[in-house]
Amino acid sequence: MESARPDHPGPSGEGAGEGSADGGARAARRLAELLRAGASGHEEAPARLCRACVEMLGMGGASISLSGGGTTRTVWWSSDPVAGRLAEAQYTLGDGPCQSALAELAPVQAADLARSEDALRWPLFAQQAVELNVRAVFSLPLGSDTVAIGTLDLYREAPGPLSAADTAFAVSAADAITTSLLVLQTDAAQSGAPPSWWLSAAETDHEEVHQATGMIMIYLGLDAPTALARLRAHAFAHGQSVSEAALDVIAGKIDFHD
Repeated sequence: MESARPDHPGPSGEGAGEGSADGGARAARRLAELLRAGASGHEEAPARLCRACVEMLGMGGASISLSGGGTTRTVWWSSDPVAGRLAEAQYTLGDGPCQSALAELAPVQAADLARSEDALRWPLFAQQAVELNVRAVFSLPLGSDTVAIGTLDLYREAPGPLSAADTAFAVSAADAITTSLLVLQTDAAQSGAPPSWWLSAAETDHEEVHQATGMIMIYLGLDAPTALARLRAHAFAHGQSVSEAALDVIAGKIDFHD
């Protein structure tokens, strides 16, 4: 994952759908570039598409999370530490805009996490986001109308919804990212590499979660979803990420019988 935060033009209003005719033409050109890049098999293409989205929409940052079984499974790429922490928080809590986008197979806007219905819909995630000085999060599913392989998540320090034009731009960018990920998968299969190498590489960050979940299943006689829920609950109660709590389980620092 990346840690360097990309430059961006500013709050909404300077992005794809706002401003002069020149701004609209620039957005159209940039969108065409995004769609061409989506067809590239280059492994950096998804990250480049995210950076372009951040630039054009005036976001603070972005991340790509990959999913399994209808929930976020792992953070595949993030533009900066805040984007990574937001994605990790949703993985830890099992809740947030990206989880809703996966469940609904539709874009989800959290326009103001400090107040309004957004703060009530995802209260635990909203609290963590505001502590990171994030007021708005926008999540777009990656995939088709019937199945999602992950989400593109964008965040901004300023509250407010995306305009209709900016939403259309972000949806097109998400489509291009989906195409890019599928091209990577196809190219890997044709070259003889494991077809899910890009997913396996992402899951390396969360191998400890799978191991710890298995240990909790054995300790407490639970099924996998319940064991993961226990791990997430412990992580949240102790101000940890789920990965940090998992490492403590593996090291024998946590006794779930207590």
